[in-house]
Amino acid sequence: MKLFLPVPLISFLLLLPPGTLEGACPQHCSCPTPTSIFCSRRRSSVMPRGLPSTISNLYVFQNGIEMLNQEDFLGLNSLEMLDLSQNRLTEVLDGTFSLLSSLHNLDLSSNQITHISQHSFSGLLLLERLYLHNNQIQNIHPAAFDKLDKLLELKLQGNQLVVLPPLYKSSLLLLDLSYNPIQPPDPTDLQTPNLETLKMAGLRLTGLSEELMAMLGNLHSLDISDNHLRAVPPAIWEAQGLTRLNLSRNPMGLLKAEDFQNLEMLQNLDISNLNLQGFPEGFAEFLPKLEVLTVAENPFNCQCSLAWFPSWLRGRELQLGRTQETRCHFPPLIAGKLLENLDHGSFGCPTTTTTASTARRSTPQPQPLTTRPPTTHGIPPPPASDKPSTKTEIYVPPPVPASPSSAMDAEPGLYFCPSKICLNGGTCQLDQRGNLECICPRQTSGTYCEIIEDPPPPDISALEPDIIPREVTSTTILLDLHRYVELRPSISGVRLTYSNLSGPDRRPLHLNVPATYQEYTLRGLRPNCTYSVCASPLGDSSGRDSFCTEARTTGLMYFSPKARLHGTQLTTTLVPGLVALALGIVLAVVVGAVCYLRRRRAKEHADFSCEPLPLELEGVKADPDSGPLPQKQPEVTSTPPAVRSSLEYELPLMQAHCTANNNAAAFKPSYL
Repeated sequence: MKLFLPVPLISFLLLLPPGTLEGACPQHCSCPTPTSIFCSRRRSSVMPRGLPSTISNLYVFQNGIEMLNQEDFLGLNSLEMLDLSQNRLTEVLDGTFSLLSSLHNLDLSSNQITHISQHSFSGLLLLERLYLHNNQIQNIHPAAFDKLDKLLELKLQGNQLVVLPPLYKSSLLLLDLSYNPIQPPDPTDLQTPNLETLKMAGLRLTGLSEELMAMLGNLHSLDISDNHLRAVPPAIWEAQGLTRLNLSRNPMGLLKAEDFQNLEMLQNLDISNLNLQGFPEGFAEFLPKLEVLTVAENPFNCQCSLAWFPSWLRGRELQLGRTQETRCHFPPLIAGKLLENLDHGSFGCPTTTTTASTARRSTPQPQPLTTRPPTTHGIPPPPASDKPSTKTEIYVPPPVPASPSSAMDAEPGLYFCPSKICLNGGTCQLDQRGNLECICPRQTSGTYCEIIEDPPPPDISALEPDIIPREVTSTTILLDLHRYVELRPSISGVRLTYSNLSGPDRRPLHLNVPATYQEYTLRGLRPNCTYSVCASPLGDSSGRDSFCTEARTTGLMYFSPKARLHGTQLTTTLVPGLVALALGIVLAVVVGAVCYLRRRRAKEHADFSCEPLPLELEGVKADPDSGPLPQKQPEVTSTPPAVRSSLEYELPLMQAHCTANNNAAAFKPSYL
């Protein structure tokens, strides 16, 4: 047989599209990339057949699948992402996924699963994300998650759990227990010291455990909305590294400024639907790093005490969440108007707040004209102009207020804003304390808006699609992706590539995010490091349409734990120490007395010396070390969206092999 005969056959095989020899794309499925297959809405009760063994991502949601078997996954040893959400599964048989040794992400949400057994997830040694929310789970075996040593995220919200299984997971970063008829978590059962996000909405909480919050030293995001809290729980003060806090839909009705003390790292606060009529005095001073504030669905009393709020929002450049639902409830004249758009005069503040004290005169004395600049309450005299002027401006001071005896004859209003006190189009008005201030238009600044700023140079990068890093903490970076996706409506997803530019290992990590995501959080990063993050359309390997940015994580923060001396602690540490100290003092006194007597009785011995007893040299030992200080780090999930109902659907994370990231919430259409 001659060697040249197989050449045409080899040429023919080389011309075939990739994957042809391994089998075509399964029926009723789409294969946008060689490693990803989408089999949605197949209207079938069984898993698709003929799946190629090389795939990494398999999406089989909204299929009507009723049962799974181990044989359904034969040969899929490379599978890393499996989405089985929105089907009709009622149970997970033991060992169903035991062949998927490379699986990182498993989404079983929005099914009809009623229980989880001890071996439901056996074999999934690399599993990082397990989504079981919106099922009908009533019980979970206490050892169901014991072998999942790599688990980063566990979502159990929207089930019928009565008892939480023990979670001894140092790897766990996100836990969602919302909307279950469950008792508040017991600190002894929730041993998750590295937890970053905890969601406990709709658990009928009336308080919060200080012991639990003190144990979660790495907590960045806390959601305790839709509970029965009558006030802000003091236990929140233990979580000094919080960057996100959701208190919405609790029957509070009143806030105190000190409720937010020790929360200086807070960047995102949701206090909507608390029946608030206003804000406490000094509320803004406790939140120096606040970026997003949501106060929707509150019956605000838009009177003078609230006049500071809109200007404070604009001055701090804060983002007001759910603006269309943040309106005045009273008085009737401005009821229903958007709170953010009101100016100072809309709040009905009095035009006069102070009166100048003058000597009482029998007859009013005319005031002479003067060129001296005015002195206004809250605004110092304007600086003299450097430009020569040929015209003398004559200032007419406001009329002197009448004495009490002639108050009835005085004019009803006093003039407090001298003409043209605010320059370059600035507006003079009263601030929240009754002082005058100048509201400056854009590109002007200064006390009187006297400084005209040069227009900023055009931002060339703003003309290009970009991703924006927000809420950067020591271990996470929140990426804002909405602009990148909006400019590319035809892409199916975003491929994110990130690497640590500050560490010795700069190998890039890759992950795929659905195009429906508006934001995404990179987790498990190293503190005090610069990361390069690039985005490109999913499936585009040319790199021509990619955009890169950099973000630096913050350093670790350490907070000293509060001293707590209880019962046995007081007996075993403080009391022995005091006894030892007293014994040492007594011994020192005795030895000193003995030495004194010996010297008096033996004066002739000049070389006499009193040696200290051995016990004198020991002293009192310090208390044993109490271990390293708990780490508390600063962080902000993405404005956490308002808690949805238990029927929400979430898109899966389209991830290949990244070991420390989590997805943001998004919607998928319900099963038809």
